[in-house]
Amino acid sequence: MRPDNFGRRILYWLSVAAGLVLAIVPLPDWLDPLRPDLALLAVVYWILSSPRIAGLGYAWLSGLALDVLRGMVLGQHALGFLVVAFLTHRLQLRMRMFPLLHQAAAILLLLALYHFIIFWTDGLTGHGYTGWNRWLPILSGALLWPLIVAAGDSLTRRSR
Repeated sequence: MRPDNFGRRILYWLSVAAGLVLAIVPLPDWLDPLRPDLALLAVVYWILSSPRIAGLGYAWLSGLALDVLRGMVLGQHALGFLVVAFLTHRLQLRMRMFPLLHQAAAILLLLALYHFIIFWTDGLTGHGYTGWNRWLPILSGALLWPLIVAAGDSLTRRSR
């Protein structure tokens, strides 16, 4: 393994860990429904920028860590992360060529799929919530995507 890959793996795990920590930090009641899925956005960013480093196994482990941290059904977020990571891997060559606005639209669709999987598994386990504010993190995540790309690109440029 090259030293450059080791540094990128460290950056991967630090960014996902930061997203996981921010997923459990308490927010005011009015702001909590807008909380973006930062750990998933970090996984998607790293799959797009370094697909050899960020694999499906890492995405699954990140989702499993989120399940444990939030006390959810074990494997619920792991399944959602895995499906989104798989689709991102399959489409990463196309998505990397998109302008940033089109990437944000693709991220919106991937986040919608992720939240549908979470909604579906919540319904299967009897914890379903059908309020409209359940879907707000999709919008906030897509709006945050350009900032995540800018921050990630500046971090990876510095690590070279």
